[in-house]
Amino acid sequence: MPARNSNTEYGWVAIALHWLMAPAIIGMFALGWWMRQLSYYDPWYRQGPELHKGVGIILLGLLLVRLAWKFMNPSPAAEAGTPRWQETLARLAHSVIYLLLLAIMLSGYLISTADGRPIDVFGLFEVPATIRGIESQEDIAGLVHEVLAWSLMALVALHALAALKHHFIDRDATLRKMLGRGVAIANSNPAITK
Repeated sequence: MPARNSNTEYGWVAIALHWLMAPAIIGMFALGWWMRQLSYYDPWYRQGPELHKGVGIILLGLLLVRLAWKFMNPSPAAEAGTPRWQETLARLAHSVIYLLLLAIMLSGYLISTADGRPIDVFGLFEVPATIRGIESQEDIAGLVHEVLAWSLMALVALHALAALKHHFIDRDATLRKMLGRGVAIANSNPAITK
């Protein structure tokens, strides 16, 4: 499988970035939701946020790589017969997912650095606190972070449902493309193509 996308399938770089980030983002949401239930005396009260921040910074780096790769390497064409409105809606949904991720990561940064301390990323490096001193920064950024995270999860669920709809109802190669098996499976089994 080539590194770059073609007109008919994703390359291994786009596939790897998608499948590295997708479970991590869902896991980060679950961790964030769980952390809110912890008491002050729970050992994870301090460990959870440190893990959340470290993974968040790594995800930001991966997101920037993914956006650069997407800019230099456009996605495969939509399946033949896909209505124009579905193509437009899919492009819009992907753009909103990327914007939500960036806004969630920025708000997380503002929460984490509100007290002026840098974010320690697993002892490997630190991200300095460059924006601080905004009145109620931690509270406002926290509210924004939570609302955007729930919005992202709703859109991710819709994205997953759309992929399943393409696979089981439309019986096209949309989902298989992101699994790295789009063209090979479609060519080997004409019964599952349009």
